[in-house]
Amino acid sequence: MNMHNVSWVRQDMVASSSRPVGQASVVRWAKNNLFNGWLSTFLTVGSLVAVAWSAMAIAPWLGNSIWRANSLAECRQILDGTPGACWGVIRDRWPQLLFGFYPSLLYWRPVLAFALLFAALAPILFRTVPQRALWFSAIYPGLAYWLIWGGSLWFPAAAYCGFVVAVGLFSVTMRLNQGLAVATAILGAALWWIYAVQPSSTLVNEILPIALDSVASREVGGFLLSIIIGVTGIALSLPLGILLALGRRSSLPLIHLLSVTFIEFIRGVPLITLLFTASLLLNYFLPPGTNFDLILRVVIMVTLFASAYMAEVIRGGLAALPRGQYEAAEALGLDYWKAQRLVILPQALKISIPGIVNSFIGLFKDTTLVVFIGLLDPIALSNSIRADTNWQGIYWELFIFIGAVFFVFCFSMSRYSMYLERRLKTDHR
Repeated sequence: MNMHNVSWVRQDMVASSSRPVGQASVVRWAKNNLFNGWLSTFLTVGSLVAVAWSAMAIAPWLGNSIWRANSLAECRQILDGTPGACWGVIRDRWPQLLFGFYPSLLYWRPVLAFALLFAALAPILFRTVPQRALWFSAIYPGLAYWLIWGGSLWFPAAAYCGFVVAVGLFSVTMRLNQGLAVATAILGAALWWIYAVQPSSTLVNEILPIALDSVASREVGGFLLSIIIGVTGIALSLPLGILLALGRRSSLPLIHLLSVTFIEFIRGVPLITLLFTASLLLNYFLPPGTNFDLILRVVIMVTLFASAYMAEVIRGGLAALPRGQYEAAEALGLDYWKAQRLVILPQALKISIPGIVNSFIGLFKDTTLVVFIGLLDPIALSNSIRADTNWQGIYWELFIFIGAVFFVFCFSMSRYSMYLERRLKTDHR
């Protein structure tokens, strides 16, 4: 027998066979996952008993829900002594919980800003959306500010022009010296924002006459305020966290020291302390007569707080990469920033997705802490609603509604995180 003529490799594919009978049945799944041992069986039965007991206790209360009532006394009169939920408070005060004391005739503006938020996030979060739409994502922050707070369109437009001035000065002076170019760009943008963002009203009307009715920050509250602080903090903390993580791993002593000092100081101070600093102490370090909006101060402090935690999450992703990835980038002849952008950061961010989204969820829930500095978040508004004589004594319904809305936002972020992990296949790359 000629061994050279023997084929040791199959030449045709084996036809797929059907799944064995019973492998996908509910009974088999329950046996493997819920009743695969005495401990698992005990925990499963205990959990079912606890769920059944909770459902039997809550069902009568939810089953006798009252939606049409103008006061707690009216709810109790309708219930006539039987247990029941008085959701009439939500029906009566839901605009206040959503918008705070925002003028009711202008509700269309924050609603439009919230709807446009999804259009701005779509090209960033989903690859099926054309990347050409990123131009709208870039201009959305200024547009949202103008819609919510009103005033002249010149303010957000001039703020964007400051970045144009910085890029122009950097391009012109880059040929002379890189350090000089960076300093010139920062100085030029700062001078533009100081002197050009708020010119005289006459000049504003001549340059850009489009304006909306102004709304004071003290009228912004409810979930509108939580979304403003949360979305802004999330959007800004990620890039700042990346820079801080790179700075902490930098070989330059000054940059490394500054990054470590900032991260450790912020992580060692409670967020509520930073909020009190933004609310009370920051005015003492500003020139007399300076009008520094409280919401802006809170956004800055929340962003700095989240950036420090984000830096540590991303640093963990950078440390998880094998040394060979850095050596491969050097072998390709890439400089530091190209290596980070094309090789290192894409892999580190994929590894860090669960931690990043976890930080985002924690940040969004921490927006309720602004109640302690007098901002009208949903918790503060629930307290004011319960202080009203019509709803004095209401409790569970308000907090269940607030918790449900926060759950929707946080659960959505969690599900997107899982979708992103599956799409990028972080466990196989």
